[in-house]
Amino acid sequence: MFGNFSYKNATKLYFGDDSLKYLNDELPKYGKNVQLIYGGGSIKKNGIYDAVVEILKANGKNIIEDAGVMPNPTVEKLNEGVKIARENNVDLLLAVGGGSCCDYAKAVSVSVYCDDDPWQKYFIRFEEPTCKIVPVGCILTMAGTGSEMNGGAVISNHATNQKIGHVFGEEVMPKFSILNPKFTFSLPKRQMVAGIYDIFNHICEQYFSGTDDNTSDYLAEALMKSVVHSSLIAVENPEDYEARSNIMWSATWALNTLIAKGKSTDWMVHMLGQAVGAYTDATHGMTLSAVSLPYYRYIMPYGLAKFKRFALEVWNVEPKGKTDEQIAQEGLDAMESWMKKIGLTMNISELGATEDMIEGIADKTFILTGGYKVLTKEEIINILKASL
Repeated sequence: MFGNFSYKNATKLYFGDDSLKYLNDELPKYGKNVQLIYGGGSIKKNGIYDAVVEILKANGKNIIEDAGVMPNPTVEKLNEGVKIARENNVDLLLAVGGGSCCDYAKAVSVSVYCDDDPWQKYFIRFEEPTCKIVPVGCILTMAGTGSEMNGGAVISNHATNQKIGHVFGEEVMPKFSILNPKFTFSLPKRQMVAGIYDIFNHICEQYFSGTDDNTSDYLAEALMKSVVHSSLIAVENPEDYEARSNIMWSATWALNTLIAKGKSTDWMVHMLGQAVGAYTDATHGMTLSAVSLPYYRYIMPYGLAKFKRFALEVWNVEPKGKTDEQIAQEGLDAMESWMKKIGLTMNISELGATEDMIEGIADKTFILTGGYKVLTKEEIINILKASL
């Protein structure tokens, strides 16, 4: 393991089926005005909203509602949330929902006291906050993004066909997050499965980089095996608590920065998927699943040793009598079989992408350098065409 790094995670987690009660321990640490952030209203149907509001009122908080956070939060919604926070002098941003709500809350947190245009400052110029940051807390209702324990925030700008993520530092990470696996039970199957693949691909993006013997890779392999095992149980019985709790915990560890340590990391699948999402507004996890295999099959020869290891350690491919390339290919075939079995989208045309969008999507795809092959625009176009 050759990397030089420091590691700290600033988020306190409460995990389990009684974890919501610990909101009572956290609320006294913050001021009176709480901006309650949530999405389309599903938390009002499943009772989570009422339970949270009851705790907020019991702690004497003023509740300022900020509803309607969409799956791919927009610049317009960000501006709306900033306006709400400023007008109400909020002391805490409490996100109740999935990764989009958590991402949105973090984007609002660094924008409330920002004198510049947040989109330009954070998502175009990738500058860091120099202003006061409003603290964030998360109550998770969907497992996938890992946003509950990292500094990431992804915002979409439909006017420019851009979907961009900024990973902020520890000062922007949620101060606390509450993870109750039962809160994920009411998710539609498609959303659950999209979240599962988001988890798996977060791990892949970090795993498929570097050539040294790295402890982070051993951790990644264990997490991938856990996700595959639990996903097959969860798609058959979405209320299997053990499976859903393992999926939720794997999601957190997949992207709380631990398994990236000592790694260059790749993230090109996310760059491709986010560019597709900017054009189609499709579910994030499904944009990743639709572009993954064409990308990995293309770069496999450049990172053959790691793809062989992936096949052997994660998918238990039998190596006897096979070349390294055959072993690696069987690993990706096994991954494809699993993806289809749990019901993932396997091409971008199903998400609304068309051939005449390919050039524009390629133009909006950031090219990163951490993986086994630095892509050219022409290669990106070919991968996108293979994903149709």
